[in-house]
Amino acid sequence: MKNRFNPESFYLPEFFIFELKKMASHLYLLPSLMGDTAAEDVLPEKNIALIKTLKHFIVEDLRSARRFLKTVDKSIEIDELTFYLLNEHTTPEEASRLIKPLLKGNDVGLMSDAGCPGVADPGADVVALAHEKNITVVPLVGPSSILMSVMAAGMNGQNFSFVGYLPVKPHEKQNRLKELERRIMQENQSQVFIEAPYRNMKLAEDLLRMCSPDLRLCIAVDISTPQEFIKTKRITEWKSKLPDMHKKPAIFVLGK
Repeated sequence: MKNRFNPESFYLPEFFIFELKKMASHLYLLPSLMGDTAAEDVLPEKNIALIKTLKHFIVEDLRSARRFLKTVDKSIEIDELTFYLLNEHTTPEEASRLIKPLLKGNDVGLMSDAGCPGVADPGADVVALAHEKNITVVPLVGPSSILMSVMAAGMNGQNFSFVGYLPVKPHEKQNRLKELERRIMQENQSQVFIEAPYRNMKLAEDLLRMCSPDLRLCIAVDISTPQEFIKTKRITEWKSKLPDMHKKPAIFVLGK
């Protein structure tokens, strides 16, 4: 018997089509460059090929995002893309609106200002919303200054903690460092932290003054760039000379 099924006449309720589109969309977590380097030297070809297919991007900084995309491929037409801003000033209500393109069936790329989105980055809020709406989240391989510094530090990579920023006030910073030092000594847990680039030198000086001289400190600056500097020394050994890290992206790893 001849098959009389005609795909063009097959009817699906509008709400069902919308649900299919929603399920088909993907939120791609796109690692970006962490300095002045070529995309092809750092990012997998899969990332570059995927980026060129996307038309919607959630970004932390519009200017950095546009520059990154042009670095990926100069032929990308920036004016044909739609950008949605997500940073520390974005309210929960504004963040909830950012996933509307995903709910309409569009694939969206989530991009941090540098490195991996969702890690020490406001993108985590959008990722959480995507999971709530059953949107597929796809993390892509790329540079992560946190993991790369742990890899290169020569300290315990099976038990480490990323603690973000330390307090700015001296007495609060000292108390926090004493707490981290206890974790290092009792649990052999490496402690990873960052600072605003213009306060890097001050933080490093505080570490030399406040921490036990026998602890080891890894200073990783400009990771994945031609100017990369990564060195681990005892606190007492750093006191002779610190690297220039003023206004440069840096990661600090403290351990034993």
